[in-house]
Amino acid sequence: MPKLKITYFDNHGGRAEPVRLALAIGNIAFEDHRFSFPEFAEVRKSTPFGQVPTLEVDGVQVTQCDSMLRYAGKLAGLYPTDAYQALLCDEVMYVVEEAGVKMGPTYRMTGEEQKAARLALVNGSIPVFLRWLEKQLLAHGGEYFADNRLTVADLKVFIEIRTLNSGRLDHVPTDLVEQVAPALNAHAKRIAEHPAVVAYYASFAK
Repeated sequence: MPKLKITYFDNHGGRAEPVRLALAIGNIAFEDHRFSFPEFAEVRKSTPFGQVPTLEVDGVQVTQCDSMLRYAGKLAGLYPTDAYQALLCDEVMYVVEEAGVKMGPTYRMTGEEQKAARLALVNGSIPVFLRWLEKQLLAHGGEYFADNRLTVADLKVFIEIRTLNSGRLDHVPTDLVEQVAPALNAHAKRIAEHPAVVAYYASFAK
């Protein structure tokens, strides 16, 4: 097994969290290098695009979160081997990533500028992608997004829904998901109750 190191902010969300979860579920050892936001200015100097997360595989630094997640999924047995099911898995991952790209600039805003930008998303693209995800979930049986089993697509959606529901995003109603796509909340609850996911988060409470 390769020696792995994930570098990302010290929180339970964002682009690295699905990768961490996939490796934890697969019982794959990795160095979880976390840093605080004030440290980011220094950390980014050592990354290819001034961005995180990064994944080191036997000392080789890799960027791009969905590439990392797919790799972690393959190591952990959470990525489909069937080409079509892999396509469905990737499609969901990229939709969630695109939604994150739209939200990203608002983290650098404050006050009325941030409020206006986030309300535009709440009243525009967020419901669109939530309804699409719910439709995909229900079309494939209602429990998982691809392969009739847990895959990295489920983990990516799980973290996104937790973030939207968390109350940490100012001007994003905490009941937005429930109002727009309640099946996604039910899905997130199932993922949260997975024994390996429970164990992963319990390890931080010790």
